[in-house]
Amino acid sequence: MQLKFIYIFDALCTWCYGYSPVIKAVQSKYKDKFEFEVLSGGMITGTRTGPVSVVYPNFKEDYKQVEELTGIDFGEAFLHELDKGSMIFDSERPAIALNVFKTVSPSKVFDFIYDLQQSIFYEGKDPNGDDLYRYHAVNFGIDPDEFIYKTHLEQFKQDAYYEFALARQLQVSNYPAAFIQSADNHFFMVARGFATLETMELRIDNVLKEIGS
Repeated sequence: MQLKFIYIFDALCTWCYGYSPVIKAVQSKYKDKFEFEVLSGGMITGTRTGPVSVVYPNFKEDYKQVEELTGIDFGEAFLHELDKGSMIFDSERPAIALNVFKTVSPSKVFDFIYDLQQSIFYEGKDPNGDDLYRYHAVNFGIDPDEFIYKTHLEQFKQDAYYEFALARQLQVSNYPAAFIQSADNHFFMVARGFATLETMELRIDNVLKEIGS
């Protein structure tokens, strides 16, 4: 099988937001080495969903650490929503949207998740409503009505929950995470939590050397 790079993230994960420039650079550099796949981890689902003030009670302190370590910025619009505390955090809708996007524009998946997290964490957009996904559909040249219609189909909800299950099978509980898959049941973990681009390149190159030998 072709070597596969599996990136497991969650649209509502702040560390994934900070990691997004790194993973885009990795995908760009190694696009000829790997087949790339993005999976949603389902970080906030079921009884864990709720207002950001409840789901992330320490968010106001924690986001500053993300900014300091990753260099990413959280926008004033999002911080305003954070102060209000009422934005609902639920990983289901963005995960469904990702699965729909994969069927219509698979080559631009990394651009989509990057833009999606920018909309949430910088522009303060609601991750649950149709407006956000309609906007991104138009941005990527996709029929917005068709895109929104598909996000409400049971098929894509099931696909999202299948991805959540795959993440659990890979024993991922912290995001972001990344693996190189060299065979059906052979995985090399190359990221568990945030890592710099230099660290990622070192880990990936070491795995490629091991596989090659």
